[in-house]
Amino acid sequence: MASTAGTSPLQPHSPEGPPTGGSAPEETSSGKPASSVNALGVAAVVVTVVLWASAFVGIRAVGPSFSPGALTLGRLAIAAVVLGAVVLPKLRALPRGRDWWPILAYGVMWFAGYNVALNAAEHSLDAGTSALLINVNPILVAVMAGIILKEGFPRWLIIGSLVAFGGVAVIALGSGTRSTADVAGVLLCLLAAALAAVSVIIQKPVLRKFPAGQATWFGIMVGLLCCLPFGGQLVTELQAAPLPATLGLVYLGIFPTAIAFTTWAYALSLIDAGKLAATTYLVPGTTVLISWLVLSEIPTVWGLVGGATCLLGVGLTRRRSR
Repeated sequence: MASTAGTSPLQPHSPEGPPTGGSAPEETSSGKPASSVNALGVAAVVVTVVLWASAFVGIRAVGPSFSPGALTLGRLAIAAVVLGAVVLPKLRALPRGRDWWPILAYGVMWFAGYNVALNAAEHSLDAGTSALLINVNPILVAVMAGIILKEGFPRWLIIGSLVAFGGVAVIALGSGTRSTADVAGVLLCLLAAALAAVSVIIQKPVLRKFPAGQATWFGIMVGLLCCLPFGGQLVTELQAAPLPATLGLVYLGIFPTAIAFTTWAYALSLIDAGKLAATTYLVPGTTVLISWLVLSEIPTVWGLVGGATCLLGVGLTRRRSR
């Protein structure tokens, strides 16, 4: 991922002052220079979108070998070790007092609750329906960010979000599989979307106090503790799982979890929550492309049209209202 000297997703970004005699660089509502957002935030978003999209392919591959809770515990355990090896040597102090409350909240809701709910939902819902339901999340984030974080409701953010959501709907309708949506699966998917949306809003202020890597690792550790009751299942399923499934679990723990959640947090520290959440509309289309390359699943015309529509919608969210 692109970075500048002394700056990484694991450390807070300290923007330099304006050149002598020049005007200060334009800033976003998060207080970061626009140039830094363009260079670093976009790079972090790209990494996040690609890795989160690959997670859908990975989950599909290892799903038959691992139950929802065990899969979540395995991912978090691997992520905790990998990210901890980077974070702990630089960790000088743990959160204190009230600083723990938001960390505990998004650790329980996002890293534990979201993953378990989504894994369980995909046992009864086809990929298209799941993608459509999960992508209620950016709309929820935009609404809550406008009200709670005072980001407002930019016209192009709303228009672009609706266009991108339409693209996701096209992908869902053109999914190669057809099944009757199970009521429990739908409710679990909507629960996952709601948990993720609330977690984004809660995590945003935490990133003003802690670097992205630390904020992510704290949340992973909370989620890991919540999922410890699935430890027996994980041990049993690891013993029976074929090697490719175990390697897939390792991949999910390192890349879509340890790395992608950190790059997401870093981007969130630079970009308004509503605008950043809109970029996740790119995940379903990217998943179609990765499935095409990895699983040789040829995308349908609907998938291509939907993916292009998502790109258009996300592009519109970046426009500025006059």
